[in-house]
Amino acid sequence: MATLTELNFYPIKSCAGIALQEATLTAAGLMSEQIYDREWMVVDAQGGFMTQRSHPKMALIVPRLKSETLELRAPGMLRLEIPLGLPHPEDERTLQVRVWNDTVKAYDCDETTAAWFSNFLGVPCRLVRFHPEARRIASTKWTGGVEAPTLFSDGYPMLVISEASLGDLNAKLKAQGREALPMQRFRPNIVIGGVEAFDEDYMESFRVGNATFKPVKPCARCPIPSVDPTTGEFGPDPLDILRTYRANPKVDGGITFGMNAILLEGEGQLLRLGQEVEVNLAF
Repeated sequence: MATLTELNFYPIKSCAGIALQEATLTAAGLMSEQIYDREWMVVDAQGGFMTQRSHPKMALIVPRLKSETLELRAPGMLRLEIPLGLPHPEDERTLQVRVWNDTVKAYDCDETTAAWFSNFLGVPCRLVRFHPEARRIASTKWTGGVEAPTLFSDGYPMLVISEASLGDLNAKLKAQGREALPMQRFRPNIVIGGVEAFDEDYMESFRVGNATFKPVKPCARCPIPSVDPTTGEFGPDPLDILRTYRANPKVDGGITFGMNAILLEGEGQLLRLGQEVEVNLAF
């Protein structure tokens, strides 16, 4: 029987995630305590998004949701508390920020927050928050015309990976005398157990309770899986192994692992670990 074995969300793009026991479903991705996945993002002095691709130390910034704040911890830094409430209209400061080819409106967090991130990452930067008036839509080329919203994700509201897919990769790594990798290297939102390796590639849809999901685009991997989340440094890169069997012509030969997914129905439903997953394969 296929089941949900992990639920993860990432309040700040490219920082550490939070493992959840349950999460609320929205069209824009997982939500916990009224906070969305990738609701915040770090930007450089020009308003461009920053990730572990060029700043691997971001993996060491660990968020925790509290009743009224998002608490952030990082090695050598004092704890930072970011208010969860949106700013009053008279007090809000906004910026136009870029994530890939999209430019959207965002709240600019305060100078103390900007100094905290700048000091830790060693470059001038700021933390911004997705503005309620902003709108980003996943590529309708891949969603079949469905206008699926997303916040500061790379492009889609959810990423799905099966446990067996990671098991397959780790078996290949161990055969070469290399260490197995944890799932957190690949930053999925939803992990499914009880299916075959790479079944997610062939799912027409899958259903959890009253919610229906559709995997729409293979996730072409960047260097982030080579970042050790415990050290914030680049380590052995699994892409050399994945390259031998995971090049995907659907994305111009990109090395894929996991599937980007959208929600077809089930807005507001609660997902819980251990729930049964009904899989509909496309063949």
